Amino acid sequence: MIGMADIREWRCQDVVDPRGKRIGELEAVYVDTSTDEPAMATVRVGLPTRRRLVFVPLEGATLGPGYVRVAHDRALVKRSPSIGIDDVLPFEEEEAVFRHYGLGYEPGANGERQLARR
Repeated sequence: MIGMADIREWRCQDVVDPRGKRIGELEAVYVDTSTDEPAMATVRVGLPTRRRLVFVPLEGATLGPGYVRVAHDRALVKRSPSIGIDDVLPFEEEEAVFRHYGLGYEPGANGERQLARR
């Protein structure tokens, strides 16, 4: 896994799937609030007039020259729950992002979000 020190380098990098197919451009990194480790990223996809942000897990991601390679196929990522370019992921939709990738979802003990944008 890529460490927190590298996060600033990720922004605006191409995001590619395991076969090297371009998915989109990395917009932001979200950390797991219980560990403060990178957990998800939002990727800018779509046509210039209809852009949106989709979520992709960073588990197994690798950083290369000019790209971030994620462990999930392009088609799966593009079907991920999405938000508008200027939107924020509503708390009640956070679990759907984890479910889309077959990941467990655990909000904080007091109902805190599992993801926080960095």
